[in-house]
Amino acid sequence: MKNGAAEPRTQVAALPIRRDKTGEVRVLLITSRETRRWIIPKGWPMKGRTNAQAAAQEALEEAGIEGRVQKEPFGKYLYWKRGEANFELCEVLVYLLEVKRQLETWREKGQREARWFSVEDAADLVEEPGLTAVIASLSDERG
Repeated sequence: MKNGAAEPRTQVAALPIRRDKTGEVRVLLITSRETRRWIIPKGWPMKGRTNAQAAAQEALEEAGIEGRVQKEPFGKYLYWKRGEANFELCEVLVYLLEVKRQLETWREKGQREARWFSVEDAADLVEEPGLTAVIASLSDERG
């Protein structure tokens, strides 16, 4: 703890990507359930799973997608999670997920919208500056 501030809580997130026919990287964003903001699938670490596996599980539950998740975080960002009575600082570890398929039905289907975007559009649409930077850094991954 520095200056009496609590350490941020860790969350895990999947950054779902695929390449289109031209080889351009596309990013899948989903809407949050309450505010309908564009976000990526994320949640808390899970007992008995690595953080990468937990991120892949969130992607399955929230967007109905399956694929290959990278074992190491692609990036991370901080944000303030709105709680019932206060805000809590969270550090989100972001794992790239190469999407192989989207299921017909999944747990949160109908509760969220899911849509593919270019890297640039996805970076513009998300509101957390740290997440914008993580998504924008996908542009450096080409080749």
